[in-house]
Amino acid sequence: MLHWFDPLYGFSGLCVGFLVGMTGVGGGSLMTPLLILLFGVHPSTAVGTDLLYAAITKTGGSLIHGFFKTVDWRIVGRLAAGSLPAAALTLAILSRQNLNGEAARAVINSVLSVGLVVTACVLVFRRAIQAYYASHVGELSPGRTKLITVTVGAALGILVSISSVGAGAIGVTALVLLYPKLPIRRIVGSDIAHAVPLTLLGGVGHWMFGSLDWHILPSLLVGSLPGVVLGSRVSVRLPDTGLRYILASVLLVVAGKLIL
Repeated sequence: MLHWFDPLYGFSGLCVGFLVGMTGVGGGSLMTPLLILLFGVHPSTAVGTDLLYAAITKTGGSLIHGFFKTVDWRIVGRLAAGSLPAAALTLAILSRQNLNGEAARAVINSVLSVGLVVTACVLVFRRAIQAYYASHVGELSPGRTKLITVTVGAALGILVSISSVGAGAIGVTALVLLYPKLPIRRIVGSDIAHAVPLTLLGGVGHWMFGSLDWHILPSLLVGSLPGVVLGSRVSVRLPDTGLRYILASVLLVVAGKLIL
């Protein structure tokens, strides 16, 4: 028996990886709530562990997108210019709090729930959001696009550092609105590439103030990597709309359980 591997966490990683590969939604929307609700992990530890887990898994995805030249490094730089300072400031504030206390639990659960609800809404109403934006806002000037991209990065930096949610569906939707002429594969590649330094900074920050579980991490990774591959293969055989509605419903139920 491998002392570093826990079958339950490995199976959970497999399930989350499968859903991520099948739906494209970031693992933070699934992994962090699972650790909190199913395994009773303290929210701060769940967030810290998931952030480092995401940094490792998304590094592979970023390398692949970089190899196929589907990363717009200009966009990555703009997002990082907002997200990394915002994440560092958020982590500095968090480090002064008792992250293992009940107050921190309530704050993280609340922010996580909001992030899950927003992600669910984005999954269901992405096309309606895009249509409304195109008809009422249209294409922005290069200067405004750059400024808003940095601002979006800052918002993601705060949200991800507290809850580990936001760099997936929310980030991609924001980029689709801001860069409508960019192919979706470059938007996804840019979002994944940006998530690597952001989640790494968040994970290291949580590690430094003790909210990270090294026992859980390798088991999650062992399960999730084949899960992503399996989910990606299955996704081509299932209707996209049905998947998005099912996942959105799950996220709303989880958000409710975190608050209650």
